[in-house]
Amino acid sequence: MSVNKKTDSKVTIKIPRTLYNKLVTIVSGSGFNSVTDFIIYVLRDLMSYSNIPDKSENSNLSKEEIRAIRKRLKSLGYL
Repeated sequence: MSVNKKTDSKVTIKIPRTLYNKLVTIVSGSGFNSVTDFIIYVLRDLMSYSNIPDKSENSNLSKEEIRAIRKRLKSLGYL
């Protein structure tokens, strides 16, 4: 199975309309450009707590360095 990066760069995920409508309310005035941007942010945040390595990102940071960065970002209000 070959993967064409041009056609496989994004996929569609279906969610219930009621959930989408609630997300629209949350996103409006939040600084996110769209519900999609918000969902991507939330999913990336959740994935950052998993033990599954992200093969698309080549990081040479230790777990301790990553923890320190997260702590700093949280203290700055980004997380």
